[in-house]
Amino acid sequence: MKLRKFVIFAISFALFSASIPAPTASASEMRDITTTELVHDMGIGINLGNTFEACGNWIAEFSKGEPTDYETAWGSPVITKQIIEGMAKEGFGVLRIPVAWSNMMPQDGNYTISPAYAERVREVVDWTIGSGMYAIINIHWDGGWVNDFPKNKDESMKRYRRMWTQIAEHFQDYSDYLIFESQNEELGWDTVWNPWGSTEGKSEAYALCNEINQAFVDVIRSSGGNNPQRHLLISGYNTGIDRTCDPLFKMPDDPANRMAVSVHYYSPAGFAILEEDADWGKAVPTWGSDEDLASLRNEMQMMKTHFTDQGIPVIIGEYGCPTKNKEPESVRRFLSTVCAEAYKYGHCPVMWATPGGHYDRDACQLTDRALQQALYAVAGKPYQPRQTILRGDINGDRTLTAADAVALQQYLLHALELPASSPADLNDDGAVNAADLSILKSMLLAA
Repeated sequence: MKLRKFVIFAISFALFSASIPAPTASASEMRDITTTELVHDMGIGINLGNTFEACGNWIAEFSKGEPTDYETAWGSPVITKQIIEGMAKEGFGVLRIPVAWSNMMPQDGNYTISPAYAERVREVVDWTIGSGMYAIINIHWDGGWVNDFPKNKDESMKRYRRMWTQIAEHFQDYSDYLIFESQNEELGWDTVWNPWGSTEGKSEAYALCNEINQAFVDVIRSSGGNNPQRHLLISGYNTGIDRTCDPLFKMPDDPANRMAVSVHYYSPAGFAILEEDADWGKAVPTWGSDEDLASLRNEMQMMKTHFTDQGIPVIIGEYGCPTKNKEPESVRRFLSTVCAEAYKYGHCPVMWATPGGHYDRDACQLTDRALQQALYAVAGKPYQPRQTILRGDINGDRTLTAADAVALQQYLLHALELPASSPADLNDDGAVNAADLSILKSMLLAA
């Protein structure tokens, strides 16, 4: 008798839908706020560097080629919920998650993103939003295929649009706590225009950068779910401040008018990039001179004048410096001062952090406790985890469908076990029973 009732129930639910659209585990409705308000709410941020953007053919050759093999290839441990929560507990309000989406991609010319890789990224995005932080995902260096745009524009644009179409679809129901970033630093080509030479090719290089950013906006706005209103992050030309402030760089046309611009700050390069002397520059162990401070403030003011004052908020998507061959106090001074100055000018600073760097992924905290206090004093946010479990998502697939009702019916018939954390107690009476099933049916019919 129980089995017969279950079959009738399952068939009746299957009649109206196999997949009723509903928010994902980390989703809610988009708030009626401007991108400027959203960026301000982020406070300060940190990167999950050298993790999901790790790439190379050698990874699959020397491993099983699974998602975690890629995320650990450049020295990171497997990312855990505790690692992500630790970042939120240190006061960070946004986590930028660089991604190489070509990992595990079939080489058949269709540019189909691996479902397993996308799901692993989604899991970390869920943890990020669940911890109370905003999440930014992008197409990062990804093996450098974006460098092919000047010589193979049509195929490169096909790949770019195809990949963003899939990313947009995969995360379409996420709330405005998820931001898409068009690219990393690669929108700029020395083969077209040499910034240290003449102006030959400059207008063509900027036009291509602008075209790619426009394609990004067009793809996202034409996709489903919350994407027509999603806040977007537009990569500046090579994410250089001076190049992005050049009149030839244009923000895309956006019907939603929900965009911020992204630049990076690694200046002066002798301190912020070089660990030892190179043929193009000399490594510098200290930072903090009057000249250093003046240069920093000049670039922050430049972004304020060109963008923030024009209603376009700025995210310093990366800023940072190595610790090797650097004076520890100068490292602390650089990181805290850049953070403070960027925030003072209205920008959101997002520190670059990699395995073994400023954030200890084993201890789940910043290595330098004095730095943590200094950064928190700028715009640190208290740890405020968010409810990320979708009520009624009995089978845990991040959507609300007839399958959830079937699963709850199985539980009530003692044919299925549910975890203690299952969101099945829909009337919050401390028990899971027929009343909850009735509520779930109403939710599905309403959807």
